[in-house]
Amino acid sequence: MSEYHNPVMLQECIEGLAIKEDGVYVDVTFGGGGHSKEILKHLGEKGRLFGFDQDDEARLNAEAIDHSSFTFVQSNFRNLKKFLRLHGVKKIDGLLGDLGVSSHQINKPERGFSTRFDGPLDMRMNQSQATAAVDVLNDYAEKDLHRILGQYGEVRNAKTLAASICTHRAGARLETIEDLLGILRKHAPRHREFKYFAQVFQGIRIEVNEEMKALEEMLVQSAEVLDENGRLVIMSYHSLEDRPVKNFIKNGIFFGEPEKDLFGNVDKPFKGITRKPIIASDNEIKENNRARSAKLRIAEKV
Repeated sequence: MSEYHNPVMLQECIEGLAIKEDGVYVDVTFGGGGHSKEILKHLGEKGRLFGFDQDDEARLNAEAIDHSSFTFVQSNFRNLKKFLRLHGVKKIDGLLGDLGVSSHQINKPERGFSTRFDGPLDMRMNQSQATAAVDVLNDYAEKDLHRILGQYGEVRNAKTLAASICTHRAGARLETIEDLLGILRKHAPRHREFKYFAQVFQGIRIEVNEEMKALEEMLVQSAEVLDENGRLVIMSYHSLEDRPVKNFIKNGIFFGEPEKDLFGNVDKPFKGITRKPIIASDNEIKENNRARSAKLRIAEKV
Protein backbone atom coordinates (compact mmCIF):
# COMPACT_ATOMS: atom_id res chain seq x y z
CA MET A 1 0.00 0.00 0.00
CA SER A 2 3.04 2.28 0.24
CA GLU A 3 3.65 4.93 -2.40
CA TYR A 4 7.28 3.97 -2.03
CA HIS A 5 6.57 1.06 -4.37
CA ASN A 6 3.94 2.70 -6.56
CA PRO A 7 5.19 6.02 -8.01
CA VAL A 8 2.56 8.14 -9.75
CA MET A 9 2.73 8.62 -13.56
CA LEU A 10 6.10 6.88 -13.70
CA GLN A 11 6.39 6.56 -17.48
CA GLU A 12 5.11 10.08 -18.08
CA CYS A 13 7.81 11.42 -15.75
CA ILE A 14 10.55 9.43 -17.47
CA GLU A 15 9.42 10.52 -20.92
CA GLY A 16 9.27 14.12 -19.70
CA LEU A 17 12.90 14.00 -18.61
CA ALA A 18 14.02 12.96 -22.12
CA ILE A 19 16.94 11.11 -20.53
CA LYS A 20 20.35 11.03 -22.21
CA GLU A 21 22.61 8.07 -21.36
CA ASP A 22 25.49 10.31 -20.28
CA GLY A 23 23.35 13.02 -18.69
CA VAL A 24 23.23 14.30 -15.11
CA TYR A 25 19.85 14.12 -13.36
CA VAL A 26 18.36 14.96 -9.98
CA ASP A 27 15.38 13.38 -8.22
CA VAL A 28 14.66 16.00 -5.56
CA THR A 29 12.03 13.83 -3.83
CA PHE A 30 13.68 10.41 -3.61
CA GLY A 31 11.23 8.81 -1.14
CA GLY A 32 11.24 5.09 -1.80
CA GLY A 33 13.32 5.44 -4.94
CA GLY A 34 10.64 4.39 -7.45
CA HIS A 35 11.35 7.19 -9.91
CA SER A 36 15.11 7.06 -9.30
CA LYS A 37 15.34 3.34 -10.04
CA GLU A 38 13.59 3.89 -13.36
CA ILE A 39 15.88 6.80 -14.27
CA LEU A 40 18.93 4.62 -13.56
CA LYS A 41 17.69 2.07 -16.10
CA HIS A 42 18.13 4.71 -18.80
CA LEU A 43 21.60 5.90 -17.79
CA GLY A 44 24.90 4.61 -19.15
CA GLU A 45 28.19 4.34 -17.28
CA LYS A 46 28.90 8.07 -17.66
CA GLY A 47 25.44 9.14 -16.51
CA ARG A 48 24.80 10.42 -12.98
CA LEU A 49 21.76 10.63 -10.73
CA PHE A 50 21.47 12.50 -7.44
CA GLY A 51 18.59 11.67 -5.12
CA PHE A 52 17.59 14.29 -2.54
CA ASP A 53 15.46 13.57 0.54
CA GLN A 54 15.54 14.76 4.14
CA ASP A 55 13.68 11.76 5.58
CA ASP A 56 15.69 9.13 7.47
CA GLU A 57 13.66 6.29 5.99
CA ALA A 58 14.40 7.55 2.49
CA ARG A 59 18.10 7.27 3.33
CA LEU A 60 17.59 3.62 4.25
CA ASN A 61 15.84 3.04 0.92
CA ALA A 62 18.75 4.71 -0.88
CA GLU A 63 21.26 2.40 0.81
CA ALA A 64 19.58 -0.50 -0.97
CA ILE A 65 20.49 0.93 -4.40
CA ASP A 66 23.83 -0.45 -5.56
CA HIS A 67 24.59 1.57 -8.67
CA SER A 68 27.79 3.44 -9.54
CA SER A 69 25.84 6.32 -11.12
CA PHE A 70 23.72 7.02 -8.02
CA THR A 71 24.45 9.42 -5.16
CA PHE A 72 22.06 10.06 -2.28
CA VAL A 73 21.94 13.49 -0.61
CA GLN A 74 20.10 13.64 2.71
CA SER A 75 18.88 17.21 2.55
CA ASN A 76 15.87 19.37 1.75
CA PHE A 77 15.70 20.16 -1.96
CA ARG A 78 15.94 23.87 -1.13
CA ASN A 79 19.69 23.12 -0.79
CA LEU A 80 19.89 21.82 -4.36
CA LYS A 81 22.59 24.13 -5.71
CA LYS A 82 24.79 23.91 -2.61
CA PHE A 83 25.01 20.12 -2.59
CA LEU A 84 25.45 19.80 -6.35
CA ARG A 85 28.45 22.12 -6.08
CA LEU A 86 29.84 20.01 -3.23
CA HIS A 87 29.74 17.08 -5.65
CA GLY A 88 31.42 19.10 -8.40
CA VAL A 89 28.28 19.53 -10.50
CA LYS A 90 27.54 22.90 -12.11
CA LYS A 91 24.95 21.89 -14.70
CA ILE A 92 22.35 19.12 -14.93
CA ASP A 93 20.21 17.76 -17.75
CA GLY A 94 17.00 17.09 -15.87
CA LEU A 95 15.23 17.53 -12.55
CA LEU A 96 12.27 15.55 -11.24
CA GLY A 97 10.12 16.52 -8.27
CA ASP A 98 7.18 14.48 -6.92
CA LEU A 99 5.78 16.84 -4.30
CA GLY A 100 3.68 16.16 -1.22
CA VAL A 101 3.70 13.52 1.49
CA SER A 102 3.96 9.84 0.64
CA SER A 103 1.38 7.40 1.97
CA HIS A 104 4.26 5.63 3.69
CA GLN A 105 4.69 8.69 5.92
CA ILE A 106 0.93 9.21 6.26
CA ASN A 107 0.34 5.62 7.38
CA LYS A 108 2.76 5.88 10.32
CA PRO A 109 0.80 7.17 13.37
CA GLU A 110 3.95 8.37 15.13
CA ARG A 111 4.69 10.82 12.29
CA GLY A 112 1.45 12.71 12.97
CA PHE A 113 0.49 13.36 9.34
CA SER A 114 -2.88 11.58 9.32
CA THR A 115 -6.24 12.23 10.96
CA ARG A 116 -6.94 8.50 10.88
CA PHE A 117 -4.70 7.69 13.82
CA ASP A 118 -4.06 9.22 17.19
CA GLY A 119 -0.46 10.14 17.78
CA PRO A 120 1.85 13.06 18.52
CA LEU A 121 1.37 16.39 16.76
CA ASP A 122 4.60 16.08 14.78
CA MET A 123 4.28 16.45 10.95
CA ARG A 124 8.01 16.97 10.43
CA MET A 125 9.43 15.58 7.20
CA ASN A 126 12.90 16.12 8.65
CA GLN A 127 12.69 14.71 12.15
CA SER A 128 15.91 16.36 13.23
CA GLN A 129 14.45 19.86 12.85
CA ALA A 130 13.26 21.67 15.97
CA THR A 131 9.80 22.91 15.04
CA ALA A 132 6.93 20.40 14.96
CA ALA A 133 3.16 20.79 14.71
CA VAL A 134 2.88 20.84 18.50
CA ASP A 135 5.00 24.02 18.56
CA VAL A 136 2.96 25.75 15.86
CA LEU A 137 -0.34 25.00 17.59
CA ASN A 138 0.77 25.92 21.10
CA ASP A 139 3.23 28.77 20.54
CA TYR A 140 2.16 30.71 17.45
CA ALA A 141 0.23 33.94 17.89
CA GLU A 142 -3.47 33.83 17.03
CA LYS A 143 -3.00 36.07 13.99
CA ASP A 144 -0.32 33.71 12.62
CA LEU A 145 -2.55 30.67 13.13
CA HIS A 146 -5.30 32.54 11.30
CA ARG A 147 -2.93 33.24 8.39
CA ILE A 148 -1.64 29.66 8.19
CA LEU A 149 -5.08 28.05 8.32
CA GLY A 150 -6.49 30.47 5.77
CA GLN A 151 -3.57 30.67 3.36
CA TYR A 152 -2.14 27.16 3.47
CA GLY A 153 -5.20 25.20 4.58
CA GLU A 154 -7.74 27.30 2.67
CA VAL A 155 -10.02 26.97 5.69
CA ARG A 156 -13.04 29.29 5.41
CA ASN A 157 -13.56 29.81 9.15
CA ALA A 158 -9.82 30.18 9.81
CA LYS A 159 -10.21 33.17 12.12
CA THR A 160 -12.79 31.44 14.32
CA LEU A 161 -10.77 28.24 14.43
CA ALA A 162 -7.56 30.07 15.35
CA ALA A 163 -9.37 31.78 18.23
CA SER A 164 -10.76 28.45 19.43
CA ILE A 165 -7.31 26.83 19.41
CA CYS A 166 -5.90 29.70 21.46
CA THR A 167 -8.78 29.50 23.96
CA HIS A 168 -8.22 25.77 24.42
CA ARG A 169 -4.45 25.98 24.86
CA ALA A 170 -4.85 28.64 27.54
CA GLY A 171 -6.18 25.84 29.74
CA ALA A 172 -4.28 22.82 28.38
CA ARG A 173 -1.57 22.27 25.78
CA LEU A 174 -2.45 20.41 22.63
CA GLU A 175 -0.20 17.34 22.50
CA THR A 176 -1.95 14.73 20.35
CA ILE A 177 -3.93 14.47 17.15
CA GLU A 178 -7.03 13.65 19.18
CA ASP A 179 -6.56 16.88 21.15
CA LEU A 180 -6.68 18.83 17.89
CA LEU A 181 -9.56 16.83 16.43
CA GLY A 182 -11.58 17.57 19.56
CA ILE A 183 -11.46 21.24 18.59
CA LEU A 184 -11.94 20.68 14.85
CA ARG A 185 -15.11 18.66 15.30
CA LYS A 186 -16.82 21.73 16.79
CA HIS A 187 -16.08 23.81 13.69
CA ALA A 188 -16.21 21.33 10.79
CA PRO A 189 -19.09 21.73 8.28
CA ARG A 190 -21.61 18.93 8.55
CA HIS A 191 -20.98 16.05 6.12
CA ARG A 192 -17.63 17.59 5.14
CA GLU A 193 -15.73 16.83 8.33
CA PHE A 194 -12.94 14.75 6.80
CA LYS A 195 -12.19 17.29 4.08
CA TYR A 196 -12.09 20.01 6.74
CA PHE A 197 -9.70 17.97 8.90
CA ALA A 198 -7.46 17.39 5.87
CA GLN A 199 -7.37 21.11 5.04
CA VAL A 200 -6.35 22.03 8.59
CA PHE A 201 -3.65 19.34 8.66
CA GLN A 202 -2.38 20.49 5.27
CA GLY A 203 -2.04 24.06 6.47
CA ILE A 204 -0.16 23.10 9.62
CA ARG A 205 2.09 20.64 7.75
CA ILE A 206 3.05 23.23 5.14
CA GLU A 207 4.02 25.69 7.88
CA VAL A 208 5.99 23.11 9.88
CA ASN A 209 8.07 22.11 6.85
CA GLU A 210 8.14 25.53 5.14
CA GLU A 211 6.98 23.70 2.04
CA MET A 212 6.02 26.70 -0.09
CA LYS A 213 9.24 28.60 0.64
CA ALA A 214 11.33 25.50 -0.06
CA LEU A 215 9.48 24.85 -3.34
CA GLU A 216 10.05 28.39 -4.59
CA GLU A 217 13.72 28.28 -3.61
CA MET A 218 14.19 24.96 -5.40
CA LEU A 219 12.47 26.20 -8.58
CA VAL A 220 14.68 29.31 -8.73
CA GLN A 221 17.77 27.14 -8.28
CA SER A 222 16.57 24.69 -10.91
CA ALA A 223 16.69 27.49 -13.48
CA GLU A 224 20.30 28.17 -12.46
CA VAL A 225 21.57 24.57 -12.58
CA LEU A 226 19.67 23.16 -15.56
CA ASP A 227 21.66 23.25 -18.78
CA GLU A 228 20.24 24.54 -22.05
CA ASN A 229 17.39 22.22 -23.17
CA GLY A 230 17.44 20.57 -19.73
CA ARG A 231 14.07 19.33 -18.50
CA LEU A 232 12.09 20.33 -15.42
CA VAL A 233 9.47 17.72 -14.45
CA ILE A 234 7.29 18.59 -11.43
CA MET A 235 4.27 16.69 -10.10
CA SER A 236 1.99 18.38 -7.56
CA TYR A 237 -1.12 17.28 -5.68
CA HIS A 238 -2.95 20.48 -4.73
CA SER A 239 -3.37 23.98 -6.13
CA LEU A 240 -1.02 25.61 -3.62
CA GLU A 241 1.86 23.55 -5.04
CA ASP A 242 0.75 23.65 -8.67
CA ARG A 243 0.23 27.43 -8.84
CA PRO A 244 3.86 28.51 -8.25
CA VAL A 245 5.12 25.78 -10.59
CA LYS A 246 2.73 26.94 -13.31
CA ASN A 247 3.56 30.63 -12.80
CA PHE A 248 7.32 30.06 -12.74
CA ILE A 249 7.24 28.06 -15.97
CA LYS A 250 4.93 30.56 -17.67
CA ASN A 251 6.39 33.86 -16.44
CA GLY A 252 9.61 33.18 -14.55
CA ILE A 253 8.08 34.60 -11.34
CA PHE A 254 5.66 33.38 -8.69
CA PHE A 255 3.41 36.42 -8.26
CA GLY A 256 2.50 39.60 -10.09
CA GLU A 257 3.11 40.71 -13.65
CA PRO A 258 6.19 39.43 -15.49
CA GLU A 259 8.89 41.76 -16.77
CA LYS A 260 9.05 42.27 -20.54
CA ASP A 261 11.80 43.45 -22.85
CA LEU A 262 11.50 46.29 -25.38
CA PHE A 263 9.77 43.95 -27.80
CA GLY A 264 7.15 42.80 -25.30
CA ASN A 265 8.70 39.38 -24.71
CA VAL A 266 8.63 37.87 -21.22
CA ASP A 267 12.09 37.18 -19.80
CA LYS A 268 11.74 33.67 -18.42
CA PRO A 269 14.07 30.67 -17.97
CA PHE A 270 11.68 27.95 -19.17
CA LYS A 271 9.26 27.14 -21.92
CA GLY A 272 6.41 24.77 -21.23
CA ILE A 273 6.44 21.47 -23.10
CA THR A 274 2.77 20.82 -22.45
CA ARG A 275 0.13 23.56 -22.55
CA LYS A 276 -1.93 21.89 -19.84
CA PRO A 277 -0.77 19.67 -16.97
CA ILE A 278 -0.69 15.94 -17.61
CA ILE A 279 -3.08 13.92 -15.45
CA ALA A 280 -3.15 10.22 -14.65
CA SER A 281 -5.16 7.74 -16.68
CA ASP A 282 -8.42 6.31 -15.36
CA ASN A 283 -6.74 2.92 -14.94
CA GLU A 284 -3.91 4.35 -12.85
CA ILE A 285 -6.36 6.27 -10.65
CA LYS A 286 -8.27 3.02 -10.01
CA GLU A 287 -5.05 1.31 -8.91
CA ASN A 288 -3.58 4.25 -6.99
CA ASN A 289 -5.99 6.76 -5.45
CA ARG A 290 -3.20 9.29 -4.86
CA ALA A 291 -2.90 9.74 -8.64
CA ARG A 292 -6.39 11.26 -8.70
CA SER A 293 -5.19 14.74 -7.76
CA ALA A 294 -1.77 14.64 -9.45
CA LYS A 295 -0.80 17.27 -12.01
CA LEU A 296 2.40 16.87 -13.98
CA ARG A 297 4.08 19.87 -15.61
CA ILE A 298 7.08 19.61 -17.94
CA ALA A 299 9.29 22.49 -19.06
CA GLU A 300 12.54 22.96 -20.93
CA LYS A 301 15.35 25.38 -20.11
CA VAL A 302 15.78 28.06 -22.78
